[in-house]
Formats: sequence, C-alpha cells, structure tokens
Amino acid sequence: MSEVRTLKVALLGCGNVGAQVARILIDDAETLAARSGARLELSGIAVRNIDTPRDVELPRELFTTDADTLVKDADLVIELMGGIEPARSLILTAIQNGACVVTGNKALLAQDGPTLYEEADKAGVQLSYEAAVAGAIPILRPIRDSLSGDRITRVLGIVNGTTNFILDQMDTTGAQFSDALAEAQRLGYAEADPTADVEGHDAAAKAAILASLSFHTRFSLDDVYCEGITKVSAADIASAKEAGFVIKLLAIAEKIDSSENSSGISVRVHPTLLPREHPLAAVRGAFNAVFIEAENAGELMFYGQGAGGTPTASAVMGDLVSAARRLVLGGPGRTETTTGYVPALTIDASDTSYYIGLDVADQAGVLARIAHIFAENGVSIEIMRQTIHRDSESNVESAELKIVTHRASEAALAATVEAVKGLDVINSVTSVLRVEGV
Repeated sequence: MSEVRTLKVALLGCGNVGAQVARILIDDAETLAARSGARLELSGIAVRNIDTPRDVELPRELFTTDADTLVKDADLVIELMGGIEPARSLILTAIQNGACVVTGNKALLAQDGPTLYEEADKAGVQLSYEAAVAGAIPILRPIRDSLSGDRITRVLGIVNGTTNFILDQMDTTGAQFSDALAEAQRLGYAEADPTADVEGHDAAAKAAILASLSFHTRFSLDDVYCEGITKVSAADIASAKEAGFVIKLLAIAEKIDSSENSSGISVRVHPTLLPREHPLAAVRGAFNAVFIEAENAGELMFYGQGAGGTPTASAVMGDLVSAARRLVLGGPGRTETTTGYVPALTIDASDTSYYIGLDVADQAGVLARIAHIFAENGVSIEIMRQTIHRDSESNVESAELKIVTHRASEAALAATVEAVKGLDVINSVTSVLRVEGV
C-alpha cells in the first residue's frame, strides 16, 4: 500500500475565520486526510502579532510573523488577511512557488483578480475563493460548474449580512437607521467603522465576482454602480411596508439585450423594494441569499449564513480539500471561466422599476400633469395611491402620492423624476427607490 502524501498548509491571518480554519485543520485531520487523499499539515500561521488574544486556543509554536518564508515552503496557502497588501504580494509569491491558493479576499479579487488568475494559469496551480462571497453558502462553484452548461440571465443577491440585519430591524421594529446600526454593532454584526458595509462597498466587491463568474467576463469594482443604505429612512421602510414591499440591499448582475446598441451586463448595488412574496424578501437578520435566473434551469435560490468564523471557515475548507485532491490526483489548476468579453453597462442602461413618493398640492389637475410627464418620458405607471393630509398648524391640505412604475430604462426613469421635481405643484419628492420582482 502506498504511503499517504503530506501537504503543507500555510495560513495567513488568524482572525475569526482563520482561527476556525486552524481549529478544523487540527481537530479534523483524519477526516480531511480521508477526503483529500493527503495529510493536510498546518505548517504555520502568519500573523502581525503573535500575542494577540484569540477565541480559539492554538499551539503557540505554529505562529510566525515571517509570512514570506512560510508561503515559500507550502503546498497550499490560505489567505485570510484581507485588504490589498501584503495579501496580494503573498498570494503571488505562493503561486510563483507552485502552491495552490485559497482566499476569502473579495476586495482584492474585485480590484486585481485578473492578475492573480493569469499568474495562477501560468503556474498551473489552483486559485479558489468560495469564501469571498456569501460566507458558508456554496454559490461560486455551482455558478462556475453546475450551471456551466446553461446561460445565466440574472443574479440578485443579499450578500452583506450587516445591511440585511439593519434593514430587517427597521422593518420589524420601526427603528431608525442609526438605532438599527447601533444594535448591529452591539451584537458584533457591524464593525466600529461600518462604512464598507452600509455604503455598499462590500456588496459591490461581491457583485463584481458574481458577475464575472455568471457572465464569463472579467468585471472589476469600477464596473459596479454602488449605493448604500444610509439614506433609507424609517419613513421609507413604513411606506414600503404599507405598499406590500420590503427594502433590501441587493447586488444585481443582469444581461441586457437592447436594440439601441447598448447590449451588455449591468452590475449594480443599491437599496431595492421587493414584493413581500418574493423569496429574497423572507431573508431575515444577518443571513444571505442569492437568487439566480437561468435560461434552462429557471429560478434557483441559495440561502444560508453569510458571515461568521465557523460558517465562512466551512467554505474555506471546501476549497482546500478540492485543491488538495487536485495536487494528489494531478491535472491543471482551476481558476476562472472567462471565455470572452461582454461590455459592462452603466446603470442608465439597466431596466428596472421605480417607487416614487411625492408630497403634492391638493388641487385639481395635479394627477393629470404628473401622468403627462411620465408619458412624455415613455414611463408607464403601474400603481398610484393618494392619501390626503392636513397640516395642523396651517390647516392646508396636501396629498401624498405613492407611485410604482412599470419597468423602463434607468435613464428614462431618472429623467421622469427630474421633470416631476420641476412642477410647481410638487412640494417635495419624499423618496425614490428601485423596485425588483414585480
């Protein structure tokens, strides 16, 4: 019987996810060996400070501050440091020394993924990154492999647990944005500086990765329209609820075929109204979900824990076992599946619906003037509801209009809103939000 091969595993970073990965490598060594066909020996853990307290007790002798030396002697490298540098340089060093790499670094992949893919292809090694999107949810491999014989037309995802928790709190308790954010920070869902989450940057990086795999073209962070949730008010949430909608921060990548020479892929992140019967509307708390529409498979949804040390470590370990089996069995590394070039379109070319809230004068002819502007811009109104209000101090009546449009181009919808703002009967535009799933 041949001797079982030993593969050296270098771990870069030992935060919440890294510590759980190290624990699994040590505690489940026999199971991992049976599944991968090789002993996965944790050869070291590179950290900035060896003495930093950690939730998982690990052998001190595994820790080192010399990441460069560690990766040069490894068969498999797991990068969980985050950020651009030194993660990028260390991954390139690992690849150039023939190591397969597993990473969860969505920011790096969204910014400079093509360089890493090209270097991995040249070296014949595997670059895997399931943990970069939606935590424990197995979504990247199904898109890359299971749906490789199909054509994906649209991807909608709740891919940031922090913002989903905040919006869910606002929806279920009526809390203001600031109070829901404070609760998310208290529970550990949001960082002390939550900018990357609440401004949509984290979701945008994941949207670029999802779009690249779904449409076999390299998309970067610069190709993603990004709008966060900081302007979503409790009044917006309440109005959406009254109209039968819930607000979610969605990452959307979709194929647009136009007769006006603007065919391509739209990739965007923004707050979105969804009908409460839509499957994504039921995603609560800090959970994630990705909804896929494909020509032959139809509609598919993947749901699960989107963050956290143990769930994300599960995705890392899946990639690690797959890479280890490739080293044992041989064969070329699997990195990406880009097969051509499809242009990235600006948000103006995307096709969507709008929810528009208007405070207007309560007088004859107002509705007709508003409807005329919509018609002039080629935008059809699907739902219009009117509520009359009387100011207690001035005793003046005004009307609140809530309008949901049919689908139209973003450019036409934006032009319509601008034109409506110019009417002398409009007191204010109280909200403008995009709508999906209707």
